[in-house]
Amino acid sequence: MADAAAEMDEPGEVTTLRRAARRIETPCGAGRLVWHEWGEGPPLLLLHGGSGSWRHWLRIIPRWSDRRRVLVPDLPGLGESGMPPEPGSIEAVAGVVAAGLGALIGPEESCDLVGFSFGATVAAHTALLLGRGARSVTLVGAGGLVPARRPMVLEKVRGKAGEALVEAHRTNLALIMIADPARIDALALAIQDWNSRHARLDTRRYAAEGALPRALRLLRCRVDAVWGADDQLAYWGLPERQAALWALCPGARIRILPDAGHWVAYEAPERLDAVLREFLEPYGGAPESQRKG
Repeated sequence: MADAAAEMDEPGEVTTLRRAARRIETPCGAGRLVWHEWGEGPPLLLLHGGSGSWRHWLRIIPRWSDRRRVLVPDLPGLGESGMPPEPGSIEAVAGVVAAGLGALIGPEESCDLVGFSFGATVAAHTALLLGRGARSVTLVGAGGLVPARRPMVLEKVRGKAGEALVEAHRTNLALIMIADPARIDALALAIQDWNSRHARLDTRRYAAEGALPRALRLLRCRVDAVWGADDQLAYWGLPERQAALWALCPGARIRILPDAGHWVAYEAPERLDAVLREFLEPYGGAPESQRKG
C-alpha cells in the first residue's frame, strides 16, 4: 500500500496526479516495484533520479499522458519500491525494471526510455535488456560520463526538523538540482523532503564505477541527451560530457537548455517538453546512422 502518512501531507499537485494514475506492482527482489501509469498509446518510460521518486516527473507527466502511455516506476530502493536483489548492481536494478516493463507492455511493443540523472544510467542498462523493445533512450542531466572534478558536499538533513530541515532541503536543492533560487518553491521542497525520507539505495557508486558508458557503448537504439546549461552536477565538465557521449554514440542529438539546472523537468518543463517532442515525435524507427554493430 502507499505511504498513507505521507499522502496526508503531500501537496495538492502531487495528490491530483497520483489519484489520476493507475498504480501497479511488479516483483523487486524480496519486495515490490511500484509503478504509476497514465494515459494510453505507445509506451513512454520515465525514470527518475537518485534519492528520487516518480515525483521528479510531476511537471512532465501531464504533458504526455494525453497521447502516450506514461509508465513511471519508483526505482528499486527509492520511493515506495523495495530494495533490488543482491548484489544490488546496476544490472540488478535494470533487470527489475526491464522485467516489470515486460509484464506491463506487449511483446511486440517498443518503448521510448527517458532517464533523469541516475535514471539515465538505469535507462541505458534497461534498454540493453529490452533489445529491440527499446526504441530510443533520452538522457536528461546524465552524470557518470566523465569523472567529477570534485565531490559535491550536501547539507545533512538527518536529525533536523521544522525550519532547520526546510532550510537544509533548500540548500541542497540549490547545490544539486535547481539553478535559480527563486524557483525553489514549497512544492519543490515538499518533493525533496518526501524523496529523501524514502531513499534507501545509495546511487552514487554507479556513476563512479562507469556504469553509464559501459551500457552506452553497447546500445543499438537511438540515444539523445539534454542538459541544463547551469546543471550543478555537469557544469564542471559539460563540454567533456558532450564529447564523451558523441564518442560513444556518434549520432546523438544534444540540446542544452539555457538558464536551467540539473532538475530541468521541474525548473524548465516547457523547454524540456519541447526537446522531448523533437526527439520522440513522430513515433517512428531509429535511423540507421544510430544503429551500432
